[in-house]
Amino acid sequence: MAPLMFKDAFWGTDFTCHTGYDAVIQRLRDGRHMCKDMEELLKMRALAEEKYGKELVTIARKAGGHTEISTLRASFEELKTQIENIGNFHIQLSDILKEEVKKIETFRERQKEQRKKFESIMEKVQKKKISLFKKTMESKRNYELKCKEADEAEQGVEKTRHLEKARHRAKQCRQAVNEAEKLYFTNVVQLEGVRQDWEDTHRSTCEVFQQMEEDRIGMLRCALWDHCNHFSMQCVKDDEFYEEARKLLEQCDITTDINCFIEMKRTGHSPPGPIIFENYYLKDTSGDSNGQAHFAGAGEDMTRRRDTNHV
Repeated sequence: MAPLMFKDAFWGTDFTCHTGYDAVIQRLRDGRHMCKDMEELLKMRALAEEKYGKELVTIARKAGGHTEISTLRASFEELKTQIENIGNFHIQLSDILKEEVKKIETFRERQKEQRKKFESIMEKVQKKKISLFKKTMESKRNYELKCKEADEAEQGVEKTRHLEKARHRAKQCRQAVNEAEKLYFTNVVQLEGVRQDWEDTHRSTCEVFQQMEEDRIGMLRCALWDHCNHFSMQCVKDDEFYEEARKLLEQCDITTDINCFIEMKRTGHSPPGPIIFENYYLKDTSGDSNGQAHFAGAGEDMTRRRDTNHV
């Protein structure tokens, strides 16, 4: 696509109208507003990233998991570490975004100063052009009026009885015409010089403003591109952090953790033996019962006790 130029597109046939120039100025002001919108977007995103990062760090530090053991404990601890790393990375990203905001602010203010400088120049040449235009139009009206008066005076010479007086008046009117014509011509020449100066200034100012607008669009495009790259990098970095956790999870083994618990907390290989009934009357007087109750022979002993009672 062939590039269009400000200097070729913002003119007008009205000598005192500056609609084209006003349109260019409005475009620059709108561009400045867009810079502020971009700054606001980055500021809000920076705050969100900072808040999110700090919350992740807090989560990682409060997550607990101290009761777990072995490979699952190691995997959980690694996950907490990587969550904290991700949180810190988001905080760093927030700082990067804040720096981007400062760059855009600096660019915006530099363009504002440059625009004001050329606006001031244009305002002066426009005022000078309009002022001299009004002066020229006034001298033109005066010139035309003097011409009409001179024509009427010359035509009246032949109709009056006071010929000498009429001729003298006609001569004075013609002299006034010459003076008015000279002033009008001088003003036109001066106005042309001012008009040419205004045209050259308008053209050069349009070139500067177009370059400023191209710079602004390029700067914001790069800022948007960098913004996307930052968050693409963030996604990649997040995945790298989680990959570290996945690597440790690959080593998390159920059997290993079960065996670890058993080795740490084992209490013995054998269960306790059965409890055996001990007959009070058949207790081993040697006391070699080892605290066990014996159930064997209980029926016979009870019969013997009944027989003794009958005697």
